[in-house]
Amino acid sequence: MSKTHAGTAPGDPPSGTPEAEEGLRGYLIGLGLAILLTATSFFIATTSLVWTPSIPIAIFVIAVAQMGVHLVFFLHITTGEDNVNNIMALAFGILIVMLLIVGSLWIMSHLDHNMMPVSRIMQMQR
Repeated sequence: MSKTHAGTAPGDPPSGTPEAEEGLRGYLIGLGLAILLTATSFFIATTSLVWTPSIPIAIFVIAVAQMGVHLVFFLHITTGEDNVNNIMALAFGILIVMLLIVGSLWIMSHLDHNMMPVSRIMQMQR
């Protein structure tokens, strides 16, 4: 094995090439954006400068942006022709997560609706 290929994964460009430098630049941009979004979410959660009822919405928007940064810069999921399988796997994963969330909320709502009132439970204990 030559020294230029030592420490690289199969399929990765050799270090010192323009492709490797471009890949490193992408990772560093992604890292910077991820750090910025994380710091912004902590700032929003701890400051009184933001209107209080809007904080959960702002945190949700930042979380979605954070997921986008990770998908594009670290997992390299893009809309190119060679990434059709990645997009389909991502869409299937999103479908499963949404089914879990909606199903859990539906079950919890029905459990709360069908639960016996506290006053009735107290009468039964006497």
